[in-house]
Amino acid sequence: MENITFNINSSKNNDEFRFVKIAFLDTVHNVLEKGLRDLGHSCDDLTSVSNQEVYNLIADYEGIVVRSRFPINKEFLEKCSSLKFIARSGAGMENIDIDFCDEHNIELFNAPEGNRNAVGEHALGMLLSLFNNLSKGDAEIRNGKWDREGNRGIELDGKTVGLIGFGNNGSAFAKKLRGFDVQVLAYDKYKTDFGNEFVKESTLEDLFEQADILSFHIPQNQETIWMAGEEFLKRFKKNIWLINLARGKIVETKALLDAIEAGKVQGACLDVLEFEKSSFEDMFEGQTNESFHKLLNSNKVLLSPHVGGWTHESYYKLSQVLLDKITKHFHL
Repeated sequence: MENITFNINSSKNNDEFRFVKIAFLDTVHNVLEKGLRDLGHSCDDLTSVSNQEVYNLIADYEGIVVRSRFPINKEFLEKCSSLKFIARSGAGMENIDIDFCDEHNIELFNAPEGNRNAVGEHALGMLLSLFNNLSKGDAEIRNGKWDREGNRGIELDGKTVGLIGFGNNGSAFAKKLRGFDVQVLAYDKYKTDFGNEFVKESTLEDLFEQADILSFHIPQNQETIWMAGEEFLKRFKKNIWLINLARGKIVETKALLDAIEAGKVQGACLDVLEFEKSSFEDMFEGQTNESFHKLLNSNKVLLSPHVGGWTHESYYKLSQVLLDKITKHFHL
């Protein structure tokens, strides 16, 4: 196919955009690679190439596709002398130096639309499991213990659910709660006029005053790291349940454990932990943090391995969303 030129419809970069070389640094659904090849781009699989080799090769590439393999920081980006765009298969962008990309006209694409339904379902599933002691009851039965009274559940109906963040994931969780007789309050520092018959737009003070359940749906940045610390948790009028499917460092683990011990937090659903490393698989190696081990042994906490947005369906959707965004931005 001949090298056709497209114009970029962007306020940041009005140069001509030609077919480019794209490096896949993490494994994603092949619909993205196939779609990019169909558009005429050249795609190389660097997922099994060592980090050092990636550093040596990356200057040749004008596009990269990533998940969370390693930080796309200034040091890395300075090696990407030809880079025009980064496509992240996921929602969060905290591992990317956004300021550097802005300064160098590198377009950024993420795909929160691709896993929002998965996050909403996972949040609801974790909450119902915690309320009904499903994990505890299952483990006890398998160990020969039949304890009905010790596994008496709590009903969700009649509770007030407070959401911090009402973007893709927060709104998806609110949608899943529609079938329950609950009041949903949502606070978003950057959005207004989003209230409807299912969600009431609220202040943070409203959540402190009324929430029975608190769920985080915000990105990790300098404003949100350790947001849920000791003083924050003490401000709730009621004794709450806490859900975090956003980012681990939003909730300070020690403060959460102290609040659980004091009864201020009755239980927590955590799909993300502050102790996560860039490679999730080795997060247990050399782990000596006391709070980490207390968390693992708490029967008031339900844990899952950062899979809230990681379903078979979302695996496909994330790549399709990225393909649609790249196509719209560079080819339409």
